[in-house]
Amino acid sequence: MNSLGLWLLFAGAAAGTFALRFSFIYFFGKFDVPEVLQRALRFVPASVLAALVLPALIYPNGTFDISLHNIYLLAGIGGGLVAWKTKDVLWTIIVGMLLFWFLSWLL
Repeated sequence: MNSLGLWLLFAGAAAGTFALRFSFIYFFGKFDVPEVLQRALRFVPASVLAALVLPALIYPNGTFDISLHNIYLLAGIGGGLVAWKTKDVLWTIIVGMLLFWFLSWLL
């Protein structure tokens, strides 16, 4: 593929992504969204985060691992507990990273 075709591909992908996201923002303000749908949409960010993070925790080296030797999973559980208890992103990151470093040193 030549460089013009590659740039056109990037521009098309960017325009399509922008149009898709903008349409939700635009139409959400124009139409009355049912209350049940609004309640359901509140769970989307947590679901997306879980879908991104969970595979990294249980498949750390490309293989399924939920043992006590999986430091990614243990640090993730510790960070999740801190997030649940404190509701503070900064403390979640700090505790999760400290647990990861300590466990990688220990194991």
